[in-house]
Amino acid sequence: MKINAAILWEQGAPLSVEEVELEAPRTGEVLVEVKAAGVCQSDLHPARGDWPARTPLVLGHEGAGVVREVGAGVTRVRAGDHVVFCWAPACGVCPPCLEGHPVLCDRLERTTFRNRLPAGGSRLRARNQDVAHFNGTACFADFAVVAEEGAIPVAADVPFEVLATLGCAVVTGIGAVTNAARVERGARVAVIGAGGVGLNVVQGAVLVGCQKIIAVDTRPRPLNLARDFGATDTIEAGAGNVAEEVRALTDGRGADYVFDTVGTPATISQALEGTRKGGAVVLTGLSRTDALASIPTFLFVMQEKRLIGSLYGSGRPLLDIPHLVTLYQAGELKLRELVTRTYHLDGINDALAALAAGEGARGIIRW
Repeated sequence: MKINAAILWEQGAPLSVEEVELEAPRTGEVLVEVKAAGVCQSDLHPARGDWPARTPLVLGHEGAGVVREVGAGVTRVRAGDHVVFCWAPACGVCPPCLEGHPVLCDRLERTTFRNRLPAGGSRLRARNQDVAHFNGTACFADFAVVAEEGAIPVAADVPFEVLATLGCAVVTGIGAVTNAARVERGARVAVIGAGGVGLNVVQGAVLVGCQKIIAVDTRPRPLNLARDFGATDTIEAGAGNVAEEVRALTDGRGADYVFDTVGTPATISQALEGTRKGGAVVLTGLSRTDALASIPTFLFVMQEKRLIGSLYGSGRPLLDIPHLVTLYQAGELKLRELVTRTYHLDGINDALAALAAGEGARGIIRW
């Protein structure tokens, strides 16, 4: 079938929206009509060349839509289901999956992280050549073919613009709090970066009952949004020392947990300095693949600080995403408020530019 898709032909160049041929789903795959797609930093990084990527490539990995066709052997979903994309479709049988860590599935290293589908090959073709599926999802397009584990059924009465960010920003941010750090009620936390993931770290901290939630960003607009999402205090980074300001807001001790959703060497240093003795830094942000951060090993040991990596919420997306929908339906989770900018597919480059400029929260592509 012929569809429209946003193709990255060359890193550092604008995406091109053009006609693409999409093959029907194979065994274990489903065809989804895309209704809304979030525009995430993980789309911006390959577009700008921060991460190596083989082109041509259809970007987009966060979104929602309706199943229109299923391939042979598919049992998890059926035509007509409303689904949220999961860019980490776990195999269920490798050691990490059997140990209860599906986001660390061994298959992802051969598929998702190489922009391939688990069944092999590509279903996309343009200008007489194959086009890769970013994160095995490629949802900056009218339709997407994904592994059945990459389409998670959700309630049909939830609007697609609400569902758009669930499959990455929301599950990543909230899961970092509840699964990776397991933050306890009454804790004092700081969140570096108040973008899509950072706002959901704030929401996660609210859900578990944190006493103090400090949001840190370089711009006032994201900080204002963070207050709307539950931050008790904000710090505008740049003029002063972030770690000192965090300590000043926590009786001179530092935060129990500092979540770094940016992941640069500078922010990791700020996070470590702003954490109390015996506290933890939780790193969710991915910057350049060659980024290195320095850790003061003596103080790291003497103060028993912990450094925790958290990928995709460190949980079980097949269970976590429907649970988050339930929280939204119960009025305990802000999802519609995450969307501050809406574009058509032909506005994808404007959406990426707004994200790069740090305009706050999430932009989405809406069909």
